[in-house]
Amino acid sequence: MKIVIRLDDIAPGMDMGKFRRFKRLLDEHDIKPLIGVVPDNKDPKLDNLNDEIKEPIKDDMSEENPHFWRMVRDLQTEGWIISMHGLNHVYTTKEGGLLPLNRQSEFAGLSLEEQKSMIAKGKKILMSHGIATDFFMAPSHTYDKNTIEALLENGFRRITDGFGSVAYRRLDMTFYPISYRRESVRHDKREGYTTFVVHTNTLTNEDFQYYSDLFDEGNVVSWNEWLMEEPVEAGAFQGVKEYMMARLKYILVHKRW
Repeated sequence: MKIVIRLDDIAPGMDMGKFRRFKRLLDEHDIKPLIGVVPDNKDPKLDNLNDEIKEPIKDDMSEENPHFWRMVRDLQTEGWIISMHGLNHVYTTKEGGLLPLNRQSEFAGLSLEEQKSMIAKGKKILMSHGIATDFFMAPSHTYDKNTIEALLENGFRRITDGFGSVAYRRLDMTFYPISYRRESVRHDKREGYTTFVVHTNTLTNEDFQYYSDLFDEGNVVSWNEWLMEEPVEAGAFQGVKEYMMARLKYILVHKRW
């Protein structure tokens, strides 16, 4: 099984020291990840982690934090894949949506019109900084059918989520699955791809060593390799299977129904 890396919670206030340390590790192995950029971060947990590049914010369309946005553009030029990671990264409901790995969501449970407006706003902010993408990454992996429709109406065609070993088409979107159990993936000799989700803000020294060892194994590849593969059509019960798998994982993690 080949592994690709996605980095969540990319925002101006993130811990730049840890981000740069992880980037050096990726560069050493010539791995180009996918990164989830928060267009207009309002999550205090992703802010005040690092003051190195923070500057006064004027408004959404201003050139606030120009160093951050220049960095994102440079990464895209290097071959990193950019995904829009929600809008504000603030949870507005306790819904799990179609993939209930968590009981909190920025989108699931909101009306179609609300979600269309939020996604349009996020896309406009990214484009104002010269960043175009049709990839979406939902905070906490939670989205519903209204999210899908709102994404399609705003020109998004790909989501980094779901379960499986191949990219698949469902609900007029292409899904690139995340790993269900990491350690089993490392030893899985079958053909296919999956995604390891990384939050650089919270990485420890032990985590950095884990990824260094993982990259040395040679099974981690750049996202562009997976994007060259033709997606398959999802099976009739893909949605039901994913929902049940996500629900079970939530129960096992939280030890409750």
